[in-house]
Amino acid sequence: MAKIKIIWGGAPWTGSASPPPQPVIADGWKFFTADEAALTEAIADRLIPADDLSIGGKEAGCAVFIDAQLAGPYGKGTYLYLDGPLKQGLPQAGQQFSEGPGARWRKGLSAFESAVKVQSGGKRFVDLSGDAQDALLRQWEAGTLSMPGVDAKQFFTLVLWNVREGFFSDPIYGGNKDMAGWKMVGFPGALYDFRDYIDKPGQALDIQPVSFVRKQT
Repeated sequence: MAKIKIIWGGAPWTGSASPPPQPVIADGWKFFTADEAALTEAIADRLIPADDLSIGGKEAGCAVFIDAQLAGPYGKGTYLYLDGPLKQGLPQAGQQFSEGPGARWRKGLSAFESAVKVQSGGKRFVDLSGDAQDALLRQWEAGTLSMPGVDAKQFFTLVLWNVREGFFSDPIYGGNKDMAGWKMVGFPGALYDFRDYIDKPGQALDIQPVSFVRKQT
């Protein structure tokens, strides 16, 4: 019987058919408005505050990472099924949406800021103290913060997930400045192999992480 050869991406296939990722340059917001960006940075800085272990979410560029992602295929939901019928299935099947993450972020940030102003006498989230911001984030996470038209807990999960991605993704995508997230957890990054370290179990290796940015320059 003849063997079947499967070729992805057209023929002829070559090992270098996929272009390398292009570095995200922080040269202006691509998706966020200035107010949305400031709010996202403030949220990121409370979800991942600076301490003696690492820089905070804002300095790490989490908002820059998220902005670039929302401006691209991820934000548009290019790889998601967004058509109906929208019926909630089993819990393990996850949520169904008619809009991509970009639209959900825009609607959610607006609802969150409105909810903040109701509770703070008209003040914006960015103008509140850290303790006041944390209290509002706890309400948001618990789903007790009234955000009409938006599932608060669901949106909080999306924001938290994206902030984490920005803090731990390769710096080529705009976040994880100076590989701060990797250095904090001891992740080596995009090293070719680890043959030099295999015979050193239990030892402090002090591996300096490597980013795609560095590999391409």
